Amino acid sequence: MNSAEPESPTFRPRHLSPSSASTFRQCPRRWRLRYIENLPDPKGEAAVLGTFVHQVLEDLLGLEATERSIDTARDLARKLWDETLTDEDFVGLCLSETEIKSFMWRAWRLIEKYFSLEDPSEVEVIRAEQKLSAEIGGVPFYGIVDLTEQVSSGVRVVDYKTGKAPGSKYLEDKLSQVWLYAAALAQEDFDVSEVRLMYLTSGSIDRPLDSVAVAGAVDGHRRTWDDLCQAIDSEQFPHRTGPLCNWCPYLDHCPEGAAEAERRYGPRH
Repeated sequence: MNSAEPESPTFRPRHLSPSSASTFRQCPRRWRLRYIENLPDPKGEAAVLGTFVHQVLEDLLGLEATERSIDTARDLARKLWDETLTDEDFVGLCLSETEIKSFMWRAWRLIEKYFSLEDPSEVEVIRAEQKLSAEIGGVPFYGIVDLTEQVSSGVRVVDYKTGKAPGSKYLEDKLSQVWLYAAALAQEDFDVSEVRLMYLTSGSIDRPLDSVAVAGAVDGHRRTWDDLCQAIDSEQFPHRTGPLCNWCPYLDHCPEGAAEAERRYGPRH
């Protein structure tokens, strides 16, 4: 009689989101420190600012169409600002009074820019901040869509961006996120007809639904999942150094990253 205990099932993440996949592709070691060792990954200033702007737009689009004015957005921003001042992520930025004022005005200018890009009273909202959980390409997928809206051709998937628009070299990588959303939404019987990356700094990038691009994004996500599973099974999560090392929260756990950051930007203070 074999008395040996059965082997425990191989660990697998519950799902793979676009952000988690991007982290793994950027640096497998950072993924391990974040998602396996569960080390803190505090948001940087750009991420906190993006969260603030996204929340104002979500609250605005949750109102009746006739209420979506810039004055209403200003009221929503003021209310959210009071909450943000005591938010853990914002407090963790340790900004000076001058930097806080700059943060506030940068956020508001992005919201003003949104009103110059579209009239929110004309947006036919289906859902804002829609959570998606599906299996696409054999991969457990999770994501949050900023907005799905009804348009004449069907349904548009919208992702708001508060950073700088990418150059042509990196555009397809950015579009892969909304293509993945389209794939997941299709499983919930949404007739997605187009996608939009709305860069509040510069304008929108629109694409009609492209089944080839969707399939390519799903295939890329699957390859990342396979590479991730292989890394977990082999317990090999190599570092990948580059210009972003200087902003990685795990430099104290990564001598190679710390050396790269120092080589590029000088000693840390």
